[in-house]
Amino acid sequence: MNDYQKQRFVERVISAMFNTIKKKKIAIYGFAFKKDTGDTRETPAIDVCKGLMADGADLYIYDPKVEEKQVRRDLTTPKFEWDHPVAHAAPTGVENITIAKDPMDAVSGAHAICVLTEWDEFKEYDYQKIYDSMVKPAFIFDGRNILDHDKLRDIGFVVYSLGKPLDPFLHGSYN
Repeated sequence: MNDYQKQRFVERVISAMFNTIKKKKIAIYGFAFKKDTGDTRETPAIDVCKGLMADGADLYIYDPKVEEKQVRRDLTTPKFEWDHPVAHAAPTGVENITIAKDPMDAVSGAHAICVLTEWDEFKEYDYQKIYDSMVKPAFIFDGRNILDHDKLRDIGFVVYSLGKPLDPFLHGSYN
């Protein structure tokens, strides 16, 4: 995702969810820059999460390899400061962040899921079970285009995917 896509992704999440995400639980699937790594340098997830936090969302972040300490550091470090790391005190200003130990903890009671890393395991989840555990309407914003969107729509999800046509549910907001 480039900077424009990240900003547009955040704006789409907010507008699709009735123009506010304040106090809404949003599950973040993936924080690493790419799958099979714990590397977060230049990950789009940092800017997307900061944008969602700025609108007041409660984020529940699940990534199979990125540690909680790294997520909190990334979300409290000014952009590009990772180039010149310094010792930081305990992160502050991320009270609305929870690091989930498993994907179901992240989505239980969530209003939406944002897929931000293309982990293979995300394709294998039981999305019917996930849908059943979420607040309705349940949204999925697939920032990596890795999920089966038709299957998700059949389950009942409202699906937005980067670079793809809008879900029919969303068309009214963008005509």
